[in-house]
Amino acid sequence: MALRNIITDKDPVLRKKSRVVTEFNERLHTLLDDMAETMYHAEGVGLAAPQVAVLRRAVVIDVGEGIIELINPKIVYESAETIEDSEGCLSSPGEYAMVKRPKKVTVKYQDRFGNHQEITGEGLLARALCHETDHLDGVIFKDLAEYMLEAEER
Repeated sequence: MALRNIITDKDPVLRKKSRVVTEFNERLHTLLDDMAETMYHAEGVGLAAPQVAVLRRAVVIDVGEGIIELINPKIVYESAETIEDSEGCLSSPGEYAMVKRPKKVTVKYQDRFGNHQEITGEGLLARALCHETDHLDGVIFKDLAEYMLEAEER
């Protein structure tokens, strides 16, 4: 495993759409392992491959319940009920915004071996699933912000 550089939101790579993963091999496993190590080192709760300059549909998340790896994630359900909360991003260090997200989401994805899976998350997990999936489509949290937060509001 190795730490990878997290690119900032000034890098145009973060605005590009990621390609579908079709090969579930050692190269993918190394990417996922490196992403997890990088996320933990940066003290984040999620990291998408574009944030380490890899335009593939791969995400790692840990909201305190252990690592979740999602390949080719697709949100298939969003609750009508939403929650507005403070959100930040490892690619926008020190910046936070109020962002409205669904309270609950269901995501279909593949694991590191290509097996089809489904996960339903509420609260912080739902927020992380939406945030990281957005990265795969070139969307960052500031695009969805109700408003940016000043330091004293965080």
